[in-house]
Parts: sequence; C-alpha cells; structure tokens
Amino acid sequence: MVDKIPELPEGLEIPKDIQKKLSQIKAKVEKFKKEVLKKFEEYVVGIELLPPEKLTPEEEQELTQKEREERKDWINVLVLIDDSDSKKMSKLELKDKLTNIIEDSAKNIDENIKPNTLIISELKEMCFDGKYEILGLIGMGTILYDKGMLGALKTAEIHKEMTIKKFEKYVLSYIAIGSLFRGDANPGDIDVSIVIDDTDVKKMPRVELKERLRAIIQDMGFSASKASGVKANFHVQTHILTDFWDSVKEAQPVIYTFLRDGVPLFDKGVFMPWKLLLHMGKLKPSPEAIDMNMDLGERLLERTKSKLLGMVGEDLYYAALNPAQAAIMLYGLPPTTPRETVKVMEEIFVKKEKLLEKKYVDILAKLFKYYKDVEHGRVREISGKEVDSLLKDLEDYMKRIRKLFTQIEKKSQGESVLHNYDSCIAISRDALFINGVREISIKKLESSFKENLVDKGLIPEKFLRILKLIVKSKKDYTSKKLSKQEIEKVNKEAILFIKTMVEFIQRKRGVELERAKIRFKYGEKYGEVLLLDDKAFITNDLEKREEVSKAKIKNGSLIDIEKSSLEELEEQLKKVKIPENVFIKEKIFEDLRKLYGRDVEVLVSY
Repeated sequence: MVDKIPELPEGLEIPKDIQKKLSQIKAKVEKFKKEVLKKFEEYVVGIELLPPEKLTPEEEQELTQKEREERKDWINVLVLIDDSDSKKMSKLELKDKLTNIIEDSAKNIDENIKPNTLIISELKEMCFDGKYEILGLIGMGTILYDKGMLGALKTAEIHKEMTIKKFEKYVLSYIAIGSLFRGDANPGDIDVSIVIDDTDVKKMPRVELKERLRAIIQDMGFSASKASGVKANFHVQTHILTDFWDSVKEAQPVIYTFLRDGVPLFDKGVFMPWKLLLHMGKLKPSPEAIDMNMDLGERLLERTKSKLLGMVGEDLYYAALNPAQAAIMLYGLPPTTPRETVKVMEEIFVKKEKLLEKKYVDILAKLFKYYKDVEHGRVREISGKEVDSLLKDLEDYMKRIRKLFTQIEKKSQGESVLHNYDSCIAISRDALFINGVREISIKKLESSFKENLVDKGLIPEKFLRILKLIVKSKKDYTSKKLSKQEIEKVNKEAILFIKTMVEFIQRKRGVELERAKIRFKYGEKYGEVLLLDDKAFITNDLEKREEVSKAKIKNGSLIDIEKSSLEELEEQLKKVKIPENVFIKEKIFEDLRKLYGRDVEVLVSY
C-alpha cells in the first residue's frame, strides 16, 4: 500500500510537466484517494495517477481550442477494481455502480479529476484483444495505492519494453502468469513468460541459445524492478519457440497451465491461438478436453430422449463413449478409438485398478453393438420400451462414470505426490552431482543439499524448505495424513522446485560446456572443437554452423572423422557427461593443421 505520492524511483524518467503537476495536485489527489478507499477499500486493488492520454491527430483536430485548454488541467486517475468475487450483481453492474459513485466523489473535490474505473476482468479482455495502451499508461504512471497488482504490472511493462527493444522481431509473446492478474496478487512476486523465435538461429545449439537469452532477460528483470521502484522478486521464464511447440505437442502440464491462465501483455499471434484451441478443447489431453467430452455425453443423453431410431442408434452410443474416453484421458492415457474403448475400460478400470464394476462396461459394449447394428441395417426399428431400457441403463452408467472421475482424481492426486517426490529426489541428486558430489544417500540428501548448494549461495534457502516439505509429504501420504489442499500445495511447490533445479543444472552445464571448447581461426573463418569424453564434434564455420563433423579421440588425436549434424551434436549434449578436466594434447593441434592448413590459429579466451 502507498500512503502518499511517492518520490520518483531512480532511473524512471517522467516528463517535467507531469512532475510539476504532481506537486500542484498532491492534496487533491490524496483527498480523492481517501474518499475512494473509505467507500470501497474491499474492492479497490490499486489507484494510480496516469500521464495525459495521447490523442490521434484526427482526435486532436476535432477538439476546440477551449477543450484543448481544459484537457491540460485534467488529472487522470486509474481506479482498478477486483470483480473476481462479484456474486450479488453482474460485473458490468458492479463497474457502473462504482464508476458513478467514484466520479461523483471526484467532482466534489475537483472537476478536473477524471477517474477511469476499470475492473480486472475488463483489463484482461483488453489484453486478450491486443489493446495494450492502458498498460503503457500504467508503466509511466505514479502509484498512489496498491495491493500488489499495479506495481507488478508497472514492473512487467518496463521489462517488456526493455526486452522488445533489445530483441526486436524475435519477441513473439510476453505473458503474465501466476497471480499477477488476480486481485490478491502477491506483491512480493512477479511472474512472466516470454516466447522467443529461434527458427532462424543457426550460430549456436538451442541449449546454449536458451541459456544466453535467459541470463540477459533475467538481468533486465532486475533493472526493471529497480526502475519501477517496486520491491519484488521478478521471475522470468524464457521459452524458445521450438521448445514451446514441443511442450504443447507433448502435453506438458506446465505449458497447459501457462496457456490456460496466462494473460498476454504483448503477442504477435503465437500465444492467443494456442490459448483459444485449449479452451475449445482441441489440445488433448487437457482438463478442458476432458470436461468437454463429459459435457457432450450429458447433452447427448438429454437430446436422445426425444429422438427415434435414426438418432438413438448414434447418440446413445456417443453419450456413453465420450465420458469413457474422458475417463481414460483423465487416467493419463491418450484418447482411444471407439472400438478400443470398451477393452481399455475393462482392462484398466475393472481388472487392473478395480475401480469400476464390469456391468457398466457391459452397458458400453451393448450400446456399441446396438450402434453398429443400426449403422449396418441389422436393426430397423425400436420400441418405446427398448428406448426406455437403454435410457435407464445409460443414466445409471453416467452417474457411475461421474463417480469414477472422482475416484481417478483421488488416486492420481496421491500418485502425483509420489511422482513429484521421485522427480525432486532425482533432480536434487543431479544438481549435487553436477556440483561435484558423487555419492548421495537418501538419508543424507537434505544435509548434502544444504551444505553443497544452499550454504555456498548457489541455491536460495527457500528450496531447501521445499525439499523438506516434499520428503515429509511422502511420509504423510503413506500414513494417509495429507488432505486434498495439502496435496495441491505440495504439487505446486514441487513444480517450482523442479523448474529451478533444471535451470541451475542448465546454467552449470553451460559453464562446463565452455571449458570443453577449442576455438580456432583459419583464413577469415572461425571454427570450434567440442571435446566430449571419447568423442569430438568439429564445427567448420561458426557463422553458418551448417557443416558439423564428428571424430573419435584416441591417444589425444582426432581419428575416424566423418560428417555429422547440429541435431546429432544436440543429442550428444543431452546424453554425455562433460569431463571435469579437459586436457588438450599437441596431437589435436597437429590434426587441426592437417584439416585447415598450417596457418590455423588456436584462440584462447575467445
């Protein structure tokens, strides 16, 4: 919360006329702020003094001289309202009611105070529609009162402009994630994601490109926090486009959450199409797709009651099939074909998991047979009694499948605790291993994590607490002491832990990668040799990176040199451990002279 108009933060330049205006209107604005908070503090997320709105030349020309003069004295104030819990009235009714009262309060203080009352859902829709002008004004304004959201938006807007200016055409999307667009946004954390186009980058492996981008963009995040004057932890996730596509294709939960909950602060048409596809249920498996299939079954059930043979044969069957496929997807398997669904339902839920009685699978099998009989003309008419019998079976089936959903969710939540425990233990060991700790037992994992990563300042202490929570959660889950809410919290913390550890390992590996490189010059070209255990990869031209060769290392020499590719190099980087100590023998220099001529030069610290 800001109790008065703050001093301008160092590094943030605001026009001199606005600075002068601030001192002149201070008392009026403070009075207006107090009036608004007195009446609507539970709804108000933030209040900000905005710079004058820029008009287009056409709009400017339509104003009279008097109107131009009047606009110079306007005091533009944004009042941001939380409408997330609006139940007594619609969001528009809430906005209209508050707008009228707030405008009256402004007029009573000064006719020149022009409040712009904006609800959070309206601000989100503006971002979804690509109308980012208000974000620019928030980035330049002065915060008078804030629960966290305005400061986060201000910092993100400054960082966004810095990123776009630095990388220009390569920035495809800049997305707000986490709690930023909630009324209860945590003022201590700002989370954003950036999608960078890497499709025409050929000068370095994608792993190296991603790490370099992440470091630069994160550093700009610190600068943006300083410029905005907002004390917060600025978290930036950098996605390169090819990785982003792969993540969507592989249905990674983090990316699906990113698409579902993210709000674009800038988008060139990459993020919003995927987001719309997700909400349409076209990206499977996803919670939206599962809900869509279940809802489809229920709608078709009601529709079938009024149909005769032509529709009954098809609709009754699909009313049963779609929820069955939804249950299979919720279990974690890809959608099955209609013919496979009956078999999979029986094998998984009846025999393996023992969650479902066989009679409900028999109902699905009966409807499948009926559907095929109608399709092939073996059934030409149906009696009302038969329709009633089928409808009753289907109604019982639907109720049972809904219960099955709850059973699957309960089971999968518990399994997620165990899965996240295994993942966190494994990646903790990887982080310790890459930092030189070779033998790590489960009993000593926490103490080793503290001694080798936290105490050395490599990993914040927060993640030691998360690791302890995850270890404890497994014990609590085994003894059935974990509630649903606690499971959700543990899973959320585990995702953050895994993401942070992966970034740490990537940074560490990037440093190791530099130690294993020999760069050389021949003529006007620059090349590179990367030493990986008993293999070496040779890049003939670092500018193009199109010609890559590989060789075996034997007795310090390069032998059996053959053509390779950048893709094969990237695969090897994922598999092979980079040597801790790289010894370069004279024979390698001789091999380089044979390959590139006697005038080849080896570059040091290049």
